[in-house]
Amino acid sequence: MTTNAQEFDRARGAMPGGVNSPVRAFGSVAETPRFFVSASGPYVTDVEGREYVDLVGSWGPAILGHAHPAVVTAVQDAAARGLGFGASTPGETELAELIAARVTRPPLVERARNERDETPRAGLETHPVERVRLVSTGTEATMTAIRLARGATGRDLVVKFAGHYHGHSDGLLAEAGSGVATLAMPGSAGVPAAIAAQTLVIPYNDLDAVREVFAARGDEIAAVIVEAAPANMGIVPPAHGFNAALADIAHAHGALLILDEVLTGFRVGPAGWYGIDPVPFAPDLITFGKVVGGGLPLAAIGGPAALMELLAPLGPVYQAGTLSGNPLAVAAGRATLDHLDAAAYERIDTAAATVAEATTAALHEAGVTHVLQRSGNLFSIQFAAEPPIDYDTVKAQEAFRYPPFFRAMLAQGVSLPPSVFEAWFVSASHDDTAVSRIVDALPAAARAAAEATPD
Repeated sequence: MTTNAQEFDRARGAMPGGVNSPVRAFGSVAETPRFFVSASGPYVTDVEGREYVDLVGSWGPAILGHAHPAVVTAVQDAAARGLGFGASTPGETELAELIAARVTRPPLVERARNERDETPRAGLETHPVERVRLVSTGTEATMTAIRLARGATGRDLVVKFAGHYHGHSDGLLAEAGSGVATLAMPGSAGVPAAIAAQTLVIPYNDLDAVREVFAARGDEIAAVIVEAAPANMGIVPPAHGFNAALADIAHAHGALLILDEVLTGFRVGPAGWYGIDPVPFAPDLITFGKVVGGGLPLAAIGGPAALMELLAPLGPVYQAGTLSGNPLAVAAGRATLDHLDAAAYERIDTAAATVAEATTAALHEAGVTHVLQRSGNLFSIQFAAEPPIDYDTVKAQEAFRYPPFFRAMLAQGVSLPPSVFEAWFVSASHDDTAVSRIVDALPAAARAAAEATPD
């Protein structure tokens, strides 16, 4: 039998840092990463044969639980017919139709009111996705959406929010400049300053900053890109009406709104965050990932036909991918969405609420200052006295309390996200037994957090 430490040593001799995605290295929690060899339902098993209750869920795709029989069968059946053809398949069309049909919200009896002038907001689309382009990763989806927005508007600049993650394409790995309307600086080595300078990075949940940047550069801005409900700096819900106001401001200046639902899409509800935001709004493009691929590499961009058909082969905006719409990934995505019915969402929501409430109760009992923030069934803990509203307030928390909390949970057989800046993911397979194991582990972890001190 090998150990996790031995596997990590071996991996570091073959791959940079021993991983293929940085968070897997467990650097921020000062722990040896676990190397998993199997998973089933709410559980994962490492190379040492130890089983853990999983609250990572492959960062979201395992929404039905790991190795769900229907998903596995769909993939096996697809594999038996061929791993890929380099040509179109009926399954791609079926998945695209399924995505478009799900992204809707019921007609409104009363239109929400514009937060600025209190005039009725009319003309909102309740079916914003008419065409879908399948790709392989969330990074590809957001990169393509931005290229499409630039092609549609003839403009170059993009507005994003500090702390929001939209994949690792050069233009989106940007950090804020010295002022709201100042062009961004590279957020990673290897990103040319000229590329980063096409992005404007502003504080989240700050409509005054949005108005200021559009007042200064509005005729140059192609699009605003925003996480529908941010989950990459912990959960930081949008302020009431924030997304709707973004759409209004962008549209008033001839720019587009790109709604990034790579994490929230089909997870927080049948239509993602778009379907549950309390104030209706009209995004121009929506990106999907994670759940939509059922655990295999698949993502998507959706929007109205007039905009989406600017993509090649019909239009001048080029995008292509040999593995786009891979038949195995399409089969996994279709099976996952087919089984995400009302009963599945009820199980997910119930389990998430139970775990969230037990976590905050344990921390409260241990005297740990914290807040718990939720966006639908996504939630996270922040070690702060007040709910963070943007990246600066997220970073101001007592993050040093999370590593011992994480390690204590791991020692008791519960696998949490290995970073305080990540959401917790519950699945439809988290039954009473799995939830009880999580709840039982929380008091000791809360005490470890309480005893933590800054380095």
